[in-house]
Amino acid sequence: MGIFSRTRDIIAANVTDLLDKAEDPAKMIRMIILEMEETLVEVRASAARVIADQKEMRRQIGKLETVQSSWTEKAELALSKGREDLAKAALVEKQKAGDLAAELNEQIEILDESLRASEADIAKLQAKLREARARQNSLAARLDSANNRTRMREMYAGPKVDEAFSRFEILERRVDYAEGRADAAGMGAAPKSLEEEIAELRASEKVDAELAAMKARAAGREG
Repeated sequence: MGIFSRTRDIIAANVTDLLDKAEDPAKMIRMIILEMEETLVEVRASAARVIADQKEMRRQIGKLETVQSSWTEKAELALSKGREDLAKAALVEKQKAGDLAAELNEQIEILDESLRASEADIAKLQAKLREARARQNSLAARLDSANNRTRMREMYAGPKVDEAFSRFEILERRVDYAEGRADAAGMGAAPKSLEEEIAELRASEKVDAELAAMKARAAGREG
């Protein structure tokens, strides 16, 4: 079942009110646009049929004018031959053709009014459709913005970030412990040999490198 009962309801509709009352505005605006597009197609198709009918009527009027001319000639011929009765009968037939042509002209005028109404309806439907599409674009932009904000919040406050900083703190404690052991080992001990100092430097470099890599990964997630 459609949202509208067609053209009049669409023209009178307040798209904003419909969206405000909808549980799913995005779905509602898609339905509104679809029904507006279908209605616009139907109104244009109806107008095309009216135009076709008018053309057919004008062709018939042209034929009837030819018929009237023919009966006029026949009436004149009959009268010239002294057959007033035949002339009168011919004029009666001419009158019938004229009456039918007049009726068709009246119908054409009525259809003209219908076309003018259809033209006005089409313009109003197009305006409503533009409004609905603008609302749809606005909703899409708001939805994208909301999704982006959600992703940013998850990035800065999500469990992955917490886990990264937790591991970062563990590495810092490991570095503190390594430095503490080095300091403790040097208390009251003999001076270190050159090879010992170089070995400690290599061990410290490994820890520093892992810490730097962890910091880089954490910074990458934040960016």
